[in-house]
Amino acid sequence: MAVERTAVNPWPWSVELGYNQGEIVSGHTRTLYVSGQTAMDGDGKPQHAGDMAAQVALSLDNLEAVLGEAGMTLANLVRLTVYTTDVDRLFEHYGVLAARLGAAGAAPSTTMLGVVRLAIPDLLVELEGTAVA
Repeated sequence: MAVERTAVNPWPWSVELGYNQGEIVSGHTRTLYVSGQTAMDGDGKPQHAGDMAAQVALSLDNLEAVLGEAGMTLANLVRLTVYTTDVDRLFEHYGVLAARLGAAGAAPSTTMLGVVRLAIPDLLVELEGTAVA
């Protein structure tokens, strides 16, 4: 059975920002819950201290790697939670995230949260997702 996704947007403003308020998913056979992905290299060492844009890009690379390992892509994301230690700085570099999601045709329901810190002090952003196929 094919996955059918239906956007739920009672207001148009979120679509203009690149995300849906909700998504109804039916017919899916697999759901992947992705742990928070950060700017860590393959050896588990944090990268790009102080560079929000580079950390967003590497966090997305790592998110895509987990999705790929499960036979999915960013297009399969239905939910994305973005944690950051600096919301204002993240907004300055949000285009990195929005461009990658847009290129994949993804507009998952999204929540952004400002937090005091992440698990490793040098990390600025963490991406947690749910994907269906």
